[in-house]
Amino acid sequence: VGGSKATNVLGLLGGLVNIISEAAAQYKPEPPPAPRSHFANVEANESEELRQFRGLFAQLAGDDMEVCATELMNILNKVMARHQDLQSESFSLDTCRSMVAVMDSDATGKLDFYQFRYLWNNIKKWQCSFKEYAGPAGRIEMRNLPAAFKAAGFNLHEQLYALMIRRYADEDGSMDFNNFISCLVRLDGMFRAFKSLDRRGDGKVQMNIEEWLQLTMYS
Repeated sequence: VGGSKATNVLGLLGGLVNIISEAAAQYKPEPPPAPRSHFANVEANESEELRQFRGLFAQLAGDDMEVCATELMNILNKVMARHQDLQSESFSLDTCRSMVAVMDSDATGKLDFYQFRYLWNNIKKWQCSFKEYAGPAGRIEMRNLPAAFKAAGFNLHEQLYALMIRRYADEDGSMDFNNFISCLVRLDGMFRAFKSLDRRGDGKVQMNIEEWLQLTMYS
């Protein structure tokens, strides 16, 4: 009996890994954040829009020119206050810690300009997807979630939809803006991590227990 249970568990895990690898292969993320560089090192060919965004980031980030989870929470909630149409609660500190962890590829505990810009661009894009499928109550109903995820760039298997709903949706299966964004940030981060580890491009990754724990515990 014990052997049968172990076989079933391994089969389930193998199935989920295959589902994730299939979804990751289809996912086309935004161009990744540039390597960390000194904030004053502005590229000569930088667009005016990017210069303005850099200046705004300098005002928001403070002297260290980086954004911690608390600063990210304050920024996002100030923006949320201007969008009453989203009818969503404020982002919590725990949610913003999770966002920073997913984006923090160099494990500094903060986001630099390029990491923040990547996150910000995604949130703006995903906000449009949310508005397209949200109902009058400011939530996406469960039956509309697959279409909303697909509009945001994620074409997921049915089993993954079920997992996302259990983790991020309310009891009725609906999802508000905060949980929708939190889910997509996590998905984007996990897919990018998978792609970076899939060095052969065959939809498979190999890692030891230390690498697995680092990937899963700080994300």
